[in-house]
Formats: sequence, structure tokens, C-alpha cells
Amino acid sequence: MPTLTMAQALNAALRDALTADKNVVVFGEDVGTLGGVFRVTDTLARDFGDDRCFDTPLAESGIIGFAIGMAMAGFKPVVEMQFDAFAYPAFEQIVSHVAKIRNRTKGALSVPMVIRIPFAGGIGGVEHHCDSSEGYYAHTPGLKVVAPSTVEDAYTLLRRAINDPDPVIFLEPKRLYFTRADVDLSIGSPIGQAAVRRTGSDATLIAYGPSVAVALEAAEAEGDGHALEVIDLRSIVPFDDQTVMKSVRKTGRCIVIQEAQGFAGVGAEIAARVQERCFHHLQAPVLRVSGFDIPYPAPKLERLNLPGVDRVLDTVDRLQWNDTVDTRWAVTA
Repeated sequence: MPTLTMAQALNAALRDALTADKNVVVFGEDVGTLGGVFRVTDTLARDFGDDRCFDTPLAESGIIGFAIGMAMAGFKPVVEMQFDAFAYPAFEQIVSHVAKIRNRTKGALSVPMVIRIPFAGGIGGVEHHCDSSEGYYAHTPGLKVVAPSTVEDAYTLLRRAINDPDPVIFLEPKRLYFTRADVDLSIGSPIGQAAVRRTGSDATLIAYGPSVAVALEAAEAEGDGHALEVIDLRSIVPFDDQTVMKSVRKTGRCIVIQEAQGFAGVGAEIAARVQERCFHHLQAPVLRVSGFDIPYPAPKLERLNLPGVDRVLDTVDRLQWNDTVDTRWAVTA
């Protein structure tokens, strides 16, 4: 198995998809000659020609509108939004058209396309370069939303996304682009299947994308003897209820970790699903660890906003071990 960075694994997935299917096209801002800001599309234009991998104007709405037309005509566009918050000008196209064309045409038309979005923080970026925008897309019926946390999943999930008949929002954790691992270049587990990254018996940590590494580090660092199980969602939509609920029913306690702000986020949906489906198995309320409900802070302050290992372990301590009650939200008369 080759040893690759996540950026290289994504490049390999794009290269293999371009080779396997002549209808796959890759385009976006600076993805051609430059090879992308993070070099994910490096050498693709050289090797496949500028009709298969090409640069576009700095116009995200136009990029997605163009991709919609190409997908309706039988192509499989893979477009890059360059940075998470840069995608907002294209949001109307995504919500009003990408997500709805199959339903609007009663299945007569589909738009099999992948919208690649480097997302989340941890790189010292400024505002509009470090948003965790998954909640917007997960809330939109008609879109699939995935977020790899490992180098191998970056390859696997991107190949799966390109082959999917429906539009996929592909969220790439920027801070993980240059992590390195051995990669099995095969189309492994499908979209919609979570992975148990670490087994445990006392509490379940649920995470996705960049937060999986935080969950694993916290599980390794847990010093009070609690065996923590770590679930990597891999796919936010569709959601793997079976794997998640099986784990929580076993452990009886659950913490959801996300880098995005907490209010009305993906973590809130996960907490609600767990509470509804596992109520009689729970020994403590489902808790969340998230970013704060603020605009993304300046680079020197981002470490205070990002949910790290210490915050996760503090939350583990609040899981009502020994029948202790968390009084943080107690209402006084």
C-alpha cells in the first residue's frame, strides 16, 4: 500500500476517477495550472488536458450553475470551492437547484456531482477561511454530506461520491491535508456507513472530520479508567443510525464532538436521535462539545474556540458517574 498524505489520496481518487470515466470533469478556482490552493488537483490538468481539468473565473455561483448544466447533460462534475465560506455565494444554486432537480423533475433529471469544500479550522486562517458549514448542507434534503477523517477514507469516500447518482457535498478537513498514512486504494465502505475507530465500554464519543482525531486523543488520554468508544460518522447524510445506536446502547453514555458552533448544529441532531432511540439505555444526558456560538475568531484566538482534548475530558467527567448530578443548568427558584 502506498504511503500518502490526505491531499495526495484525494488527488489519487480524482486521477483514478478521471481515468475510469471520460464523463468526469474537474474544475474550480486555480485547480488547473496551480493544482489548487492545497495542491489536491496537482498535475491533473497536465495529464488529462484542460478540457478535463480547468480553471474557472472567481465566481462560485457561476461554477455551480455551470456544473448543474453539465451534470444534466450527462457529465460528472467535481468542483472545488477553494475555502468553506467561499461557497456561500453559490448557496442559492446548491439549495434551490442542485438539491431539488431530481425531485422537481420526478426523477427525469439528476445532477450527479461532487462539490469539494475544504472546511473547518486549525490552520490559523482568517475569517471566511475556517468555517464549519456542514449544518447548512445537512439541513437541505436532496444532498449527501460526507467528511473523511483518515487518509484512506479521503480516497474511498471521494471515489464513492463521484460514482454516486446524487449530489454530494464533500467536506475536506484542511488541518488534515498533510497527515500521512498507508492507503488501500480500493473503493471500500460506502457512503452512509460509520466506523468504530476505537472500542470501549463506558461511553461513546461521536465525531466526524477533524474532530475524530480529537476524540481518539481524548480516549487515549482518559485517566479515570473509563473505556471510551469512538465512532467516526464518515457520512453526516445519510446517517448511520445502526452503528451509532448500537454503540450507545452498549455504553449507556454519549458525547458528540463537533468543531462547528453548537446551537442548532449537526451535534444537536445527533443528540436528539440518540435520546429518542436509546432513552432507556442512557445512564446520563447526551452531552456535546463544540465550537462557541461566535463568528470564527482571529488566528491567535482560534485555539480557544476549537474543541480540544481538555474540553472533551472535562465533558467526560460530567457524564454523571457515581450518580452525581450536573448542576450547571439548574434553575433556581
